[in-house]
Amino acid sequence: MINGEFNGRNYSKLILASASPRRLELLRQIFPTFPIEVLVCELDESIEENEKPIELVSRLALAKAKGVASKYGSACFDALIIGADTEIVLAGKVLGKPEDDSEAETMLYSLSGRSHEAITGFAIVNPSTKQQFVNVVSTEVSFKNISEKTISSYIRTGEPIGKAGAYGIQGKGAILVDGINGSYSNVVGLPLERLSESLETIFQFPVWGGDL
Repeated sequence: MINGEFNGRNYSKLILASASPRRLELLRQIFPTFPIEVLVCELDESIEENEKPIELVSRLALAKAKGVASKYGSACFDALIIGADTEIVLAGKVLGKPEDDSEAETMLYSLSGRSHEAITGFAIVNPSTKQQFVNVVSTEVSFKNISEKTISSYIRTGEPIGKAGAYGIQGKGAILVDGINGSYSNVVGLPLERLSESLETIFQFPVWGGDL
């Protein structure tokens, strides 16, 4: 990196098309000094009829990135836009985000003592060239057998609300997890391993700095 800019393909910044502080933290983890801007657009995230989970996260991730490109126009010039959507899938069913404590309780009971998938679709869009790429990563997550007392205590923290599947593995929800098979960052909301690989090989974005 020279004078704050990467050599090679000169992207001025990365744009995260998500208001999730967890995704921003993950991006900062691998790009601590490169400019990252958060821009979002309103989007209907409802599941379409007969839509499979992989299709859902792919569609929403791309829609978020393209929506930001369309909404902000010139502000995205010379940038790469990253969109993402994470869902918790149990026995083929998307659990979504609980709207209240009762729904969170139902979700947590259903996850107790079982394995489920955390799937994230991510999209990378170059608005200048119209190039776009979408991929999906799945991680298997196994839950402990959770007692009624533990579920009640966890719900009282407020953490389940607004979280897919009613838990956050990066927070106190980690206590509920017995183990994972796959990418941890994917469960949090952004699969850094696959994202960095895609940025480097498909968009020639030098993730390690320097001239590739």
